[in-house]
Amino acid sequence: MFILWPVLAVFFQSIIIDGRLDFSEYTHLFTNEMGLLGNSVLVSTLSTLLSVMLGTCVSLYLTHTRLPGKRLVFGVLLLSIISPPFVSSLVYIMLFGRRGLVTHKMLGLTLDPYGWHGVVLMQTAGFTALAALLILGVLHRVDRDQEYAAYDLGASSFHALTGVTLPLAMPGLLVAGVVVFIRSLSDFGTPIIIGGRFSVLSTEAYLSVVGLYDMPRAAAMSITLLIPALAAFLIYRRLMAGRSYGSSTPRFEHGAERMPLSPLLLWFLAVVTWGYIGFEILKYVTILAGSFTRTWGLDFTPTLKHFETLSASKLSSFFRSLRYAFIAGIAGAAMGAVLAYVLERKRPIGARFFDFIADFPYIIPGPFFGIAYILAFHNPPLMLTGTAFIVVANCVYRQLPISIKSGVAVLKQCRPEIEAGARDLGAKERNVFLDIVAPLMKPAILIAFINTFTMTMITIGAIIFLISPDTKVATVEMFGEIKRGRIGAASALANMIIVTVLAVNLLFSWLYLRKRKQ
Repeated sequence: MFILWPVLAVFFQSIIIDGRLDFSEYTHLFTNEMGLLGNSVLVSTLSTLLSVMLGTCVSLYLTHTRLPGKRLVFGVLLLSIISPPFVSSLVYIMLFGRRGLVTHKMLGLTLDPYGWHGVVLMQTAGFTALAALLILGVLHRVDRDQEYAAYDLGASSFHALTGVTLPLAMPGLLVAGVVVFIRSLSDFGTPIIIGGRFSVLSTEAYLSVVGLYDMPRAAAMSITLLIPALAAFLIYRRLMAGRSYGSSTPRFEHGAERMPLSPLLLWFLAVVTWGYIGFEILKYVTILAGSFTRTWGLDFTPTLKHFETLSASKLSSFFRSLRYAFIAGIAGAAMGAVLAYVLERKRPIGARFFDFIADFPYIIPGPFFGIAYILAFHNPPLMLTGTAFIVVANCVYRQLPISIKSGVAVLKQCRPEIEAGARDLGAKERNVFLDIVAPLMKPAILIAFINTFTMTMITIGAIIFLISPDTKVATVEMFGEIKRGRIGAASALANMIIVTVLAVNLLFSWLYLRKRKQ
């Protein structure tokens, strides 16, 4: 109801206009606006390549060197993935815009920083951390013995990495590429903020809904946007089918000897990694400074006015985001645990189909999912538009794949004989789940909660189509401030979101780790 029906609603809206079958929107799109699809694919491809290359270098720095500062690097990566999506674009304007600190104030230049190159650079900055963490998880499981075998047979450290390590880490590289490509396709905010006259499909779909309320056009664009996303996912599935990578047992034990890298390779990884980390640190310092500066680019006098002048509506939006995030986190964790149990242990008829449908939201670009909810729930019997429920439901189902996969991964490591023993002793199915399965799934439930909470706090791609004045959230307020050129207010909201999400992540992680230690 909340995944498949919205997707079908978008498809029907794109071909049924005024009650009759009509393909005119697709005809117009593929004849007069084909450049939008080309722009989307071009920017997404470049951003994906750069993000995966940078992410690979950062991951190799963490796993294959003894160079210092790894905790700082890892901490910056985690901070980057819990930040609102427009932080990089906001910093780009503050540093390199027409009144930017670097270009105008320090160098005295008057440059036009807007265009496709700015979009690619800022998407790369925003997605590299995610790519690095996905690749890092696979590099930790690469068999060290195979690396040493190549090294002992005369291969240089560079050839051992490119001929053995990276091929064994191919699952992580492919997953990172697919996820970054899909997220880049669905990103409409970065092109709107720093794209200038450069436009992509996601931007035009957003403007078609918000500006023109031309739903058939927006639906046709959303379906077109889904094509390259599905193609990337199917290519990934095809490449991974029937292949085995890496080792069945982890070979990255603490203190294990690392394959020695050449000094040139060490320097290269260090320069790339710390160049990226330096930019990320500069980004957060700039955001922090912007929220305490009177008028960025003109008057850098320290002030608290941006926090003091936050209107009651913006503060209400912030606390509303917090409330929605907690509700979505709890609901997502509970649903993920139950569905993982049903799919992994019960395996009902049609389980593979339901599993695919549950995974679908992670493949669908954000604007598509938001437009889909408008079309599916705008009329009876489920008339939900304008309510808080539709915003929370969209966030829950968007992150449901991670919640389910986390639960399935934990259940695969738990012996089903324990549950069978409880049933043999007379326990009802409800008690088996609550007393045995749920405690075993605590790690997965925590992951599901933290992920859904975080993504709900920082998301905008889908929910921007669903909000009303009574359901406006902090990220939408921040987006509006950036578009109005109010840098200080946008920076203040960004800091509030980042600090809150970071505090909740650290608190729940500390509580869980302390309990495990005890």
